[in-house]
Formats: sequence, structure tokens, C-alpha cells
Amino acid sequence: MKVVLFCGGAGMRLRGYIDDVPKPMVQIGTRPILWHLMKYYAHFGHKDFILCLGYKGNSIKDYFLHYDESVSNNFVWSRGGKNVHFLNRDIDDWTITFVETGANANIGERLKAVEPYLQGEDMFLANYSDGLSDVPLPAMLETFRQSNAVAALLLVQPTASFDIVHAGPEGMVREICALSRSDIWINGGFFVMRNEIFRYVQPGEELVREPFQRLIQQQALLTYKCSGFWQCMDTFKDKQALEDLNQSKAPWKVWDCVARSSSDHSTVLAASI
Repeated sequence: MKVVLFCGGAGMRLRGYIDDVPKPMVQIGTRPILWHLMKYYAHFGHKDFILCLGYKGNSIKDYFLHYDESVSNNFVWSRGGKNVHFLNRDIDDWTITFVETGANANIGERLKAVEPYLQGEDMFLANYSDGLSDVPLPAMLETFRQSNAVAALLLVQPTASFDIVHAGPEGMVREICALSRSDIWINGGFFVMRNEIFRYVQPGEELVREPFQRLIQQQALLTYKCSGFWQCMDTFKDKQALEDLNQSKAPWKVWDCVARSSSDHSTVLAASI
């Protein structure tokens, strides 16, 4: 299944803390958040990507055109560097289509711009490319397949450290509770869509405004609640939170969880022999 990644954001709230790059190219450890997201999808077998480029799209093209696989893979170096044998690979089985979708286009316009590259696809995945999660993608897809919905979006609980204040008509506070502990759910930026979605998107429209409102009226917009990890990267504080997790146990690295599980299993077998 193809994966549409919206990569045109400038990351204005991160300015002054990072290099002047598109938001999806902001580094988490040694790789940009875009790479982490693509690794997540590739882990579940979705390795055909369409990148909707916008602000400084050339920096994304250059990154992959000059991709350095040694940064995140073990390798054997010999003969003074004439031979480099990688012990594991990153992206050699990925297919990436780079599409310029406009410097100032909104998400709906970017999606419409890549419609020709989704011809013949009954369903496809899409993502804002500014957040990471460990949501079980196969379960989300199966829920969507069994529905008659045209689109589905991931619901997550906000991670911002704000308080919700409930007050009575007289202005006296009745309750204060953390936003993260409320029953408020927001759009997590992970989508599944049927090709039919393009019938609902008109020129200039923002995806979650007019098109999704039309789907709501027809009861064709599904939600899937994430009970696990989710973290966006809107601010420098968000970036630091992801950096800290990356240094310890990054929940979104589902590919590492499998590798660790296999390694642990091999250790147990070796010990029992």
C-alpha cells in the first residue's frame, strides 16, 4: 500500500533552535523525523512512498540522493575503504516518488497534487510527517477495511502540559485537571483513505475542513483511538522529548522491538543448549 507523506511544512515554531530545513527534516538522533516515520511504515510492509514536497523540498531530495547508510547500520570496512560490506540495510527496498506540491499549499491541495500517482490504488496511507507513534497499523487497517468509511484518522490524547479549568456560571472554579488526563481526543495525523476521497476534495480546500465535513455528513469518516505512544514535534520542547526517548527506549521504533525480541529469543535458546 502506498504512503503519502506531507513534507511541505516549514516548522516555524522550531525556528531559532534548528537549521532552516523543512519540518520533516528536523533531526531525531542521527536521522530526520521523516526517516523514523518511513521506517515505521516499512516495518509493516508499506515501502512505496510519495513525498509531497513544499518548503525547501530540495533538501529532502538531496538527503535521499546522497543517503549515507553507514549512519544507522553496522558494516565491515576493509582494503582501506575499497570494500564496505553492510551487515544490515535501511532503505534498499524502498520506492520513493518526490512530487513538488507547492511552497504554500495546504494539505488538501498537496493531496490533490499527487492524485495521478495513486491511480489504481483502492486504499492508501497518509501522514502529516510531524509525529511518531507505536499504533498497531495492521489493526487500524483491518478496522478500516471492515467499514464503509472513505477515510479514517488516528485519535490521540494531547500531550501538552496544559490544565483544563471547569467553572460554574458564577465564575467559581469547580475543577482543574490535566489536559492529558481528560477525555479530549485530537487528530494524530495518521490517515487511511480510499481513492474515493478525491471526489470530496475541491480546489483550495484544507483536507480536515470542508472535505472531512462532507464525509461526516455522510457518516463516512472513521476514527481509530491510539492507546499507546504518540508524540508530535511542534515545538523545541517536543523535539527534546523525542530526543530523550531516542536515547533510551523509543516506543515508535517498532522495528527495533522485533530485533530485540529475536535477539532475546536467540539468547534463551543458546543458554538452554
